[in-house]
Amino acid sequence: MINTQDLRRIVLKQKEEMERLDGTIRRDILDEILNWFKDNRVIILTGIRRCGKSTILRQIMKEKDNYCYVNFEDERFLDFKAQDFEVLNEILIELYNNPKIYFFDEIQNIDKFETFVRRLQDEGKKIVITGSNASLLSREFGTRLTGRYKPFEIFPFSFSEYLKFKNIYFEKDWSYKAQKRVEIKKAFNEYLELGGFPEYLKTKDKEYIRDVFENILYKDVISRYGIKKQKIIKELISILATNISSTFTYNSIKTTLHLGNSITVKEYISYLANSYLFFELPKFDFSLRKSLNAPKKIYLIDSVFNQITGFNFSPNTGKNLENVVFIELKRRKKDVFYFSEKGECDFIVKDGAKITQAIQVCYDFNKENRDREIKGLLEALNKFKLKAGFIITFNQEEEFKQEGKKIKVISVGRWLLEKINNN
Repeated sequence: MINTQDLRRIVLKQKEEMERLDGTIRRDILDEILNWFKDNRVIILTGIRRCGKSTILRQIMKEKDNYCYVNFEDERFLDFKAQDFEVLNEILIELYNNPKIYFFDEIQNIDKFETFVRRLQDEGKKIVITGSNASLLSREFGTRLTGRYKPFEIFPFSFSEYLKFKNIYFEKDWSYKAQKRVEIKKAFNEYLELGGFPEYLKTKDKEYIRDVFENILYKDVISRYGIKKQKIIKELISILATNISSTFTYNSIKTTLHLGNSITVKEYISYLANSYLFFELPKFDFSLRKSLNAPKKIYLIDSVFNQITGFNFSPNTGKNLENVVFIELKRRKKDVFYFSEKGECDFIVKDGAKITQAIQVCYDFNKENRDREIKGLLEALNKFKLKAGFIITFNQEEEFKQEGKKIKVISVGRWLLEKINNN
């Protein structure tokens, strides 16, 4: 247990620190989150470390009154136990004058936090929780708060948020203005290399982003899951990162790592996914069994880790571009798969029971790859009876018909900024 006076000092210090809002970029998702304050469900913000979850909390606080805040990531909470929650609540009522809104940063660090949250909710309090691990939405939490929470995944800066950070503004007709196109193209080149971690963009301090990566690896993966074979998981990360956007199987990685079975590989990748470092993309098949057994593709949360941690593919490549498109589809809450028969289509989007979009990503759409890219896209369009599909490129734009299907070649900047979703 934690000493009551120590707990009071920690909460007071955090209160002073949190009230300082230092010119942060308003996040695109903020208005959507604020809309859910009309609902009594617990709001849960999950995402990789240092992607801006705490900043979003501060931005919400600027819009609200009568709230309190606790950051459980603070090392001074190491001795905090579930039985301390009642004392904590008394301190919060005293220091914040009977708050109606409770903001909890990284509360997943405390065992059995769900019971306390449920009690506060039953008392009519509004609760907002952040967490850097997807296990925050574990089966136990879901059982205790079934139907009583609204989750939001938070990502590093989108490209539009990056432009805000750079003080680059654009109107609806920006793509018709040559100077603005050049400015945005240059900015996207930087975004491909630097990524979207807010603090790193301010300082470009490589040690900072190394520390972020190390914290994810050791706190969210190795320590949380009690991994003894640290060398294996580091080698696994290197394999996955050097094969971004490529297909893999658990068995092939098992062989590369000289492991006895593929279950360890599957478990380790799930841990990395829970920490939001990597994402697996399944192959679409009308048979769930075939989909589960098919090779998967792998994507990385942010391209900055390629520059910092020594992974082997260079910036501004097709792999990085495809990774940006995938993360944007995740940010738009799309249900995404890849599709493969004779050729391959990078992404298909499922809405309910229906496939609604087919997307290829090609950094430079040229005569060497044109037939291959079109063939993979047409296979998907014909399979799912779609009238049109996209080929997202770095800077090319055209539109044509082939085999009765409309194919729209569009620059990634326009696709990202105009949020083009429909065929």
